[in-house]
Amino acid sequence: MARILVVDDEKNIVKGIKFSLEQDGMMVDMAHDGEEALSMARTKPYDLIILDVMLPKIEGTDVCRQIREFSAVPVVMVTAKGDDMDKIMGLEFGADDYITKPFNILELKARIKAILRRAARETAAVRPKEIRIREVVLSMAERRVYVMDSEIYLTAREYDLLELLMTNAGKVYTREALLSQLWGGAENAGDVRTVDVHVRRLREKIEENPSEPSYLYTKWGVGYYFR
Repeated sequence: MARILVVDDEKNIVKGIKFSLEQDGMMVDMAHDGEEALSMARTKPYDLIILDVMLPKIEGTDVCRQIREFSAVPVVMVTAKGDDMDKIMGLEFGADDYITKPFNILELKARIKAILRRAARETAAVRPKEIRIREVVLSMAERRVYVMDSEIYLTAREYDLLELLMTNAGKVYTREALLSQLWGGAENAGDVRTVDVHVRRLREKIEENPSEPSYLYTKWGVGYYFR
């Protein structure tokens, strides 16, 4: 299920896009100014961002430029009809595509789906078959985990958590970010304590001494990471 961020200060437009994309099974968040968009892009994992050029607080082109400093998430810029400079600036700052207002929602959805398909192909092309970090081996093709050559049996959610952390070893994830990325938000999982429970269970399965982990660490006051 693709997670999309729609950013526009015209709330009726955002609501219309959100409704239409949700009809296609996508999860959609909304933001109405540049500051809010940047904050959400930093804290939540999105598959694509629809970003209007004309935004309060921070302009869309500058939002796109700042997003590119920490994320490769695909960005579709929304520009005024016939404003070629906005299109050029958007592409210069790292946008993947643009669409002009007023636009047909079917065209927007077609562009979104094309970008998501391309991103999925690129991800599959570079996806490793296996990740090995010291004595922990993650077989991504088979979704199996081995510690010191012995297979460890994980639940689907435990595996997803371990794969995310091992694939991004060294990166600290907040509990809220893990909850959002793996469970789709607190409304689907209870609360952030769900993450703590899964981390504890994962430690019990892969760590020699779960109370003194050597793989899955806690960054106190922030979240978790795999070292």
